[in-house]
Amino acid sequence: MPKIQTFIWFDDRAEEAVNFYVSLFKDSKVTNVTKMDPSAPPQGKAMMLTFTLDGQEFLALNGGPGVVTGNGPLSLFVNCETQEEIDRYWNALKEGGKEIQCGWLVDRYGITWQIVPTLLGKLMTDPDKGKVKRVTQAMMKMIKLDIAGLKRAADQK
Repeated sequence: MPKIQTFIWFDDRAEEAVNFYVSLFKDSKVTNVTKMDPSAPPQGKAMMLTFTLDGQEFLALNGGPGVVTGNGPLSLFVNCETQEEIDRYWNALKEGGKEIQCGWLVDRYGITWQIVPTLLGKLMTDPDKGKVKRVTQAMMKMIKLDIAGLKRAADQK
């Protein structure tokens, strides 16, 4: 996974848009689809998609309306291995900017960033749906993402 990826927020048509984009460009494909929680509506709908367009990797999310500010539905997604790395990027980018939630912030230039632990992707695709739900609930309460807090949520029974 690249260190920085382009992330596109959709209200609810991510899968439709991604399939359209993939059909337009050579060397393009959907590489992963994470579905919504099957116990909550809308069952079976894509939540997150990873895809390539002409060899460039992107992420897409069905995130719902009205959450993202800054440069709108486009953001730069930074994969971080450690909490120290998250803290370093977060603290530098939030200076003069605006913290949002769930690891999102808008920097002083109006660019939206997501500073996210690589571990989150693994936790969110775990086959244990209870774990995914607990991690999601914990993440939704965070501004800057906290690896220890996400691990605690994942390990709860």
